[in-house]
Amino acid sequence: MINFSADDTYLNDIEELGYTVIPNAINEELIIDLMADCYRINPQFSLAGIGRLNNLQIDDTIRKDKTFWFDGTSQAQLTYQATMESIRTTLNRTFFMGLFDYECHYAKYTEGDFYKKHVDAFKGRSNRVFTSVLYLNTPAQGGELVVYKTKSKEIEIIIKPQAGTLVLFESERFVHEVLPAIDNRYSIAGWFRKNASISGIIDPPR
Repeated sequence: MINFSADDTYLNDIEELGYTVIPNAINEELIIDLMADCYRINPQFSLAGIGRLNNLQIDDTIRKDKTFWFDGTSQAQLTYQATMESIRTTLNRTFFMGLFDYECHYAKYTEGDFYKKHVDAFKGRSNRVFTSVLYLNTPAQGGELVVYKTKSKEIEIIIKPQAGTLVLFESERFVHEVLPAIDNRYSIAGWFRKNASISGIIDPPR
């Protein structure tokens, strides 16, 4: 399992590029457990929406993936969240980001599913600071993550799903998309968040 404090390469990538790609970040045993958890809750996956809270909408012309938000009902989920908590602590210690918490969901893409170009946070209007994507399986074809250069239509990087690979990038900075899946693609999408609370009320997740 990745130890940021023992390998500055990934922290340097974040500082210089705004993103990093970490192969084999999560051990195989946990990946297996997380996949088993996906199979367990498969009937509970639902069409993903766009927006948050009262503004949440379903629009399958923009995205067609299915999601299940972590609910803490399995040891695999708790172990993964503990791992991401360790990463949150390291990011705060290194970059003084003031990251407050972490939220995440399973994402399932079946044949033909996609997510068109979007950003995970609009500048000054979101509490999402850093996006994470962990791949749980290795599809033979399709489902690549395409990240675009800042304020450009040029491609920065194309990432092929590979079980155990963790991707981190600045939520406000990078437009990205998921190309149509051909084989089933399972992942965990998550966000390290700052607390945008007002009058002592903690900003809600999602």
